[in-house]
Amino acid sequence: MIGLLLRLLVVAFGLWLASALVPGIEVQGLWTLLGAALLLGIVNAVVRPLLVILTLPITLLTLGLFLLVVNAAMLGLVAWMFDNFTISGFWPALLGSIVVSLTGWLASYFIGPRGRIEVIVLRHRRP
Repeated sequence: MIGLLLRLLVVAFGLWLASALVPGIEVQGLWTLLGAALLLGIVNAVVRPLLVILTLPITLLTLGLFLLVVNAAMLGLVAWMFDNFTISGFWPALLGSIVVSLTGWLASYFIGPRGRIEVIVLRHRRP
């Protein structure tokens, strides 16, 4: 349960960062931010795999770059479902999805597969 909450907070931080960095993305209120983060996780778990399968030929043709468009569409879908979360167009959605993805990717470096914060300690042996 802690892992789920930690990942939810990471996605919420990514959405907040995207709204702060990308002009055209606006999130009003903490509850909207947390709700959008939760809904983005659900949409990425349910809708995104279907969309990835349906767009597989164009994804292969573009060497995977079309997945950025799929991610932007998922972010746009979440923004469409919330009144206080607005995205003004395709390019803000694309840049926002990149910011959210990079935030999650950087956080996954510190969060293990079970949702725990992990610290790696390297010790050098003396010969």
